[in-house]
Amino acid sequence: MIQSPNPPALVQAPGQRDWMDATNEHFAYRCTPLSIANASGWELLNPHEVTVIWTGYNSKNDIIIRVHEPGVTHRFISSTFGHGIVTFHPGYVFRTDPGWMVWARGGPNRIKDGIHPLDGLVETNWLPFSFTMNWKFTRPGAVTFAKGEPFCFITMTPSVAIEEVQPVILPMEDDPDFHREHKIWNSERRLFNAGLQMGDELTEEQKWQKNYLKGVSPSGLSKADANHRVKRTLKAPIYGRLQKDAGPKAAGSDVPAKEPGES
Repeated sequence: MIQSPNPPALVQAPGQRDWMDATNEHFAYRCTPLSIANASGWELLNPHEVTVIWTGYNSKNDIIIRVHEPGVTHRFISSTFGHGIVTFHPGYVFRTDPGWMVWARGGPNRIKDGIHPLDGLVETNWLPFSFTMNWKFTRPGAVTFAKGEPFCFITMTPSVAIEEVQPVILPMEDDPDFHREHKIWNSERRLFNAGLQMGDELTEEQKWQKNYLKGVSPSGLSKADANHRVKRTLKAPIYGRLQKDAGPKAAGSDVPAKEPGES
């Protein structure tokens, strides 16, 4: 739900990254899990170009904020905690279905020199107020957030299901079929890498092994299910009004669960 006038834009996160575009032949995109992670959420975009400076000391006044647009205040960004921490204010109150919470963090595989995003898990299924997105300087200095640059990445996670997970460490030999599949993959990988090193023409034409991309093991015996993804595209936020019979929607929606008398 919209908390403040003219809140930052909320958009689907793209799968692309500038540094991935700059890799030779875009080879970074051959790692499907990278681009899937990149696009598995929504981004809040910085409304104005702003430079933040940390003197290296720990008071709130040791963060200096400079907005690069005349007449624009920096109400969307502040020094709330000191200790080299910069605070962004999302401008929304997020609501999610029961059993789901929002994971607020920096964009996956986005790299920013001199400052690092801090993660937060927020119980947005009941919370009637917003959270903040915080970044911590890694050293004294100045960092600029460009206009339109993402300052917060929003994704969703089940609230308590992970608490039921029991990690178990087993010898791979305990599952002979799985162990065999692993050995086949390992052997294929060594042969492929050797082919690349020797300049083998057929190997170079393949460029990379595409087992994960295709969702199938080298032997063909182990296959991904219908949930296998090679690309992620999420829904764009929609703007609407509270509906009497509407249930809760995805994170960031301004159409919350039915609440009698709420406006």
